[in-house]
Amino acid sequence: MRSNRATLRAASMAATLPMIAGALALGIPAAHAADAPARATLTGTKPAWATAKADKGSTPDSAQVSARVYLAGRDAAGLAQYAKSVSDPSSAAYGKYLSAAQTKARYGATAAQVAAVRSWLAAAGLKVTGTSEHYVSVSGDVAAAEKAFGTQLHNYAKGSKTYRAPARAATVPESLGGAVLTVTGLDNAPHKATHIDQLPGPGAVFKNSGPFSSYYGSNIATTLPKAYGKSIPYAVQGYTGKQLRAAYGAGSYTGKGVRVAITDAFASPTIAYDAATYAKKHGDAAWKTGQLSQVLPKNYTHTGADECDASGWYGEETLDVEAVHAVAPAANVTYVGAASCMDDDLLDSLSKIVDNHLADIVSNSWGDIEANQTPDLAAAYDQVFQFGAVEGIGFYFSSGDNGDEVANTGTKQVDTPANSAWVTAVGGTSLAVGKGDKYLWETGWGTEKASLSADGKSWTGFPGTYTSGAGGGTSKTVAEPYYQKGVVPKALATANNAAGNRVVPDIAAIADPNTGFKVGQTQTFPDGSEQYSEYRIGGTSLAAPVIAAVQALAQEARGGKAIGFANPSIYSKYGSRVYHDVTDNPTGSGLAVARVDFANSVDATGGLLTSVRSLGKDSSLSAVKGYDDVTGVGTPANGYVDSYRRR
Repeated sequence: MRSNRATLRAASMAATLPMIAGALALGIPAAHAADAPARATLTGTKPAWATAKADKGSTPDSAQVSARVYLAGRDAAGLAQYAKSVSDPSSAAYGKYLSAAQTKARYGATAAQVAAVRSWLAAAGLKVTGTSEHYVSVSGDVAAAEKAFGTQLHNYAKGSKTYRAPARAATVPESLGGAVLTVTGLDNAPHKATHIDQLPGPGAVFKNSGPFSSYYGSNIATTLPKAYGKSIPYAVQGYTGKQLRAAYGAGSYTGKGVRVAITDAFASPTIAYDAATYAKKHGDAAWKTGQLSQVLPKNYTHTGADECDASGWYGEETLDVEAVHAVAPAANVTYVGAASCMDDDLLDSLSKIVDNHLADIVSNSWGDIEANQTPDLAAAYDQVFQFGAVEGIGFYFSSGDNGDEVANTGTKQVDTPANSAWVTAVGGTSLAVGKGDKYLWETGWGTEKASLSADGKSWTGFPGTYTSGAGGGTSKTVAEPYYQKGVVPKALATANNAAGNRVVPDIAAIADPNTGFKVGQTQTFPDGSEQYSEYRIGGTSLAAPVIAAVQALAQEARGGKAIGFANPSIYSKYGSRVYHDVTDNPTGSGLAVARVDFANSVDATGGLLTSVRSLGKDSSLSAVKGYDDVTGVGTPANGYVDSYRRR
């Protein structure tokens, strides 16, 4: 989904000029070149998997296509430049945000551009099914799509399945004057996101078994085998807002006057009750009338378990809402649900926030692997992020839960949209909060698991196998952004490209489910009843809303002035005491916790499963002194929130 956009026609024109010049010199007609209207190439609209080897032949002319033609607007280059300037603390334009109306007037598509695009599409035989501020949607048969976009659509093998895609990059008439940014939907491979966390599906109840620690190290597992030469603590029952606020230097700030938006797919039917019950049980401020609101689509699609699994997203919303409120209890929270987990619908939710300026801070706990990204969708996402930056809106994305992704996909790669140069990618840690809510240390989140032997005297195959960890690494498609230069080690930046590429993440927070956060959610019990219950949770799906909430505190400290796209500010503070510089070995010896789980996820009737979970073992990624590709610049420390105060 992510890639840099390239100049449309320079390469192809440079290649053809010598041939044309030679033909004219010899007096040979130039193949009726003047008869065909000139067309501009939409770079990146042919996916990388549509290779000659995978080609299965032409798609039937009668097959149906649904596509979106995204609009470039009045000044795409100017939009990107102003988005950079307004976000950079060293720029004279820093913080001089535009309103949504001003942004649309300066950079949005004109009525004439929209009319020209609609007319061209209709003339090709496609039916215009909708128009928004950002795109024109169309439907029709393959023959009409091929006519409109100047390409052929073929079927290609992709893994074990076959999908449609352009045989060469799509083109548009140059007479449109650059009105088209890109087109999506010409290929019909799934373009969807997953909610990347450690949540079980809320359809069936999940509960944690004890014993627990109430804070890190409070309950030592003296009857279990040692690990790394010492007795280890039981996993915490789940940190609460009070402990997280102390760990990340919240002080007296509450996020008052700041609005945080959360995007996920679908919407939990019990969110209001669950959030209110959780806050009451854990001493968080009670939700005030109107403090939690939802912006939802009229209809939902792709709800089945074999597509988006709608019910599986309910817990994601619950985690995000409760985590934001726990850390920033006075912030207003707006949940913006997408109609499905498909990219087009998630883009609509993000655009809704930007077009109506629903919030200054947006938490997003979803994504996909970079290998599944396509440049057309990358362009559409980046445009939304740039519009947001101009308005003073910052987007925070989970970096992923599978480390370097090798164990998950067989290929070392990062996740997307976290890889975009226009968002803040949030990595993950294992967090130790001690007695009296004292911050002890953090490691990069990476877990190796070994089970208790049958005789209970050892850990089988200790330290065990890798299970999960914070996503990170070097992008293969996104160029190194200016704000990372001089901070990100050269070896990381140039891992895939000598010129330097984007490295993920930017900042981090608690993510390890073994040192996780307690959430409360209505779930279905074995007897069919629906009851509120609580359990420990983790994943960078936790880290993202925690950082979004910390940013709400920082915005309050700033007198309510929006921080906007935060990366330039985050990197400008690198190396200072406002960050915990997280490493994998903060105590000088191996770290682990003991965890006991119900085998049936509900109660002890099905038996118990006891394991040791090692900390700081994130696949090939390592949290080291300074910037690293597990935790970025580090985690917020005392002084981070105050560093945003306007002095």
